Amino acid sequence: MNTLVQVLLTFLVLSACLGDVITPRTHTLSSNMLKESIRLLDKLQQVEVSCKQMNVTNIFGDYKRENNTEILCKAATIAREGQSCHRNLEGIYYNLRSLVRERHKRPCPVAAGSTTSLQNFLKELHQVLQEEYKYQK
Repeated sequence: MNTLVQVLLTFLVLSACLGDVITPRTHTLSSNMLKESIRLLDKLQQVEVSCKQMNVTNIFGDYKRENNTEILCKAATIAREGQSCHRNLEGIYYNLRSLVRERHKRPCPVAAGSTTSLQNFLKELHQVLQEEYKYQK
């Protein structure tokens, strides 16, 4: 019985230590994805591509800056739809999906509504990601 208690105590101590190790790494991982997405958006906004004028659903029209997970999930859906425009959108899509994967297992549907240019969408997304990055620091 004494050995069982020692094993259980050791297990509990190790479990507590693992929790402390995983949490900062997850925070660092999401922070790195945000930085990488911001960098990709910067790069994409500097490149002239004809598809920047294509229309996408304006998910930022009634966006309230409280629930970034939902808006990032919708942004991932739009980035996926625009991947053929520029390869950096593919990286942005994968980063956004990774950031929201815990809360949204599937891509978020984006209801048809008002539209905006891809260029304006990218500017708005850039601002949201910068705000999220500042919030995480």
